[in-house]
Amino acid sequence: QVQLVESGGGSVQAGGSLRLSCAASGFAVSSAYMRRVRQAPGKVIQYLGGIHQDGATTYPESVRGRFTISRDNAKNTIYLQLNSLKFEDTAMYYCGKGELIGQGTQVTVS
Repeated sequence: QVQLVESGGGSVQAGGSLRLSCAASGFAVSSAYMRRVRQAPGKVIQYLGGIHQDGATTYPESVRGRFTISRDNAKNTIYLQLNSLKFEDTAMYYCGKGELIGQGTQVTVS
């Protein structure tokens, strides 16, 4: 079964860090461009970056330097490291491959 299962969200104080995981099944994460997005209540989906098949990462200017995407091929998992979290980072975070989207994990910054 092709799916993405996300974990690692939670509540954290401003300035803190979290690492979100996105475990894939049914395909190899190294074989596809994987992206990370988020959506805050009442707001549009925001692109947070992605990791290409060759391991290269791309980020929008809005999160560059605070958020880092990485990959563990052995675990078939994508990670999103969130540092220096701000209140406005509160959102549901998702990973995706094409039209496939995980169930999301909630990050709440207080």
